[in-house]
Amino acid sequence: MKQMKLLFSVFFSFVFLTCFGQLQPLTGQGVTLNTQSGDIHGKLLLPPGMKSFPVVLLIAGSGPTDMDGNSAVGQMTNNSLRYLAEDLAKQGIASLRFDKRGIASSASAGKREADLRFEDYVNDVKGWIDYLKKDSRFTGITVIGHSEGSLIGMLACRNNPKVKAFVSLAGAGRPAYEIIEKQLSSQPESIRNIVAAINDSLRQGKLVANVPFGMDALFRQSVQPYMISWYKYNPQQIITELTIPSLIVQGKTDIQVLVEDAELLKKASPSAKLLLIEKMNHVLKDCDTTDPQKQMAVYTNPSLPVNAVLLSSLGTFIKEQK
Repeated sequence: MKQMKLLFSVFFSFVFLTCFGQLQPLTGQGVTLNTQSGDIHGKLLLPPGMKSFPVVLLIAGSGPTDMDGNSAVGQMTNNSLRYLAEDLAKQGIASLRFDKRGIASSASAGKREADLRFEDYVNDVKGWIDYLKKDSRFTGITVIGHSEGSLIGMLACRNNPKVKAFVSLAGAGRPAYEIIEKQLSSQPESIRNIVAAINDSLRQGKLVANVPFGMDALFRQSVQPYMISWYKYNPQQIITELTIPSLIVQGKTDIQVLVEDAELLKKASPSAKLLLIEKMNHVLKDCDTTDPQKQMAVYTNPSLPVNAVLLSSLGTFIKEQK
């Protein structure tokens, strides 16, 4: 009887370890970047059971988007960047993602809107790159910028020997002022002309004192300095200055950034790899239509996984960088 009990105990232990031992929860480690205007908080996710591994720095897109890829606007919870980080960990790749200054856990690092500049975000990413470089566990750093984070990432990688590779993930291929004007292309000609005139002034570094009623939400006085700093950069020009391997990824059902943008980046940087993914939308999930209502259902559904082709392709590209 004792032998049977011992045998059962050993068997149960074997089954438990075999079935459940691999299901270690992926828990992130809180990390902090100290800046002059406050602390920026992030999460470091490491592959379980490994001593050294490549690492990616994930940069969220525009607006009040947190480290998980969720936006406070419209309660758009999709967890896209969180799921991306977790899958990369399963592939043996570490990641660091962070709440942008002024957002979520990094709210205290926010500046007054009138004092914020595009370069603040770029400098934050450079700070995180320096942070990762000091950790001997990491065999190489790949920067992945999503949406507006693509341009931020490009600028942080430019002339930066600490980075091994760069990924533009649904990144714009045109300057911000062109994107704004394209988004307003269906407006009456009089509106389009006013927008173009305001943009021309901002591109020259000149503030516009009298913004017509109805346009102050977009061109309010306090945001104009930021727009001036943002308008200086053309993604097509910046990507040509990268001397590291680059991957340009774009979903074909993305209604915010178009395939055309990815193609513009590829044309500017012929050596970069281009990956167009069927049925992937802007939040990196499967969506077989560009219908706005159906897209919104995906944007606000955290139960949906990230596109499988994206996950496998990123894993392959990152591991290629020696």
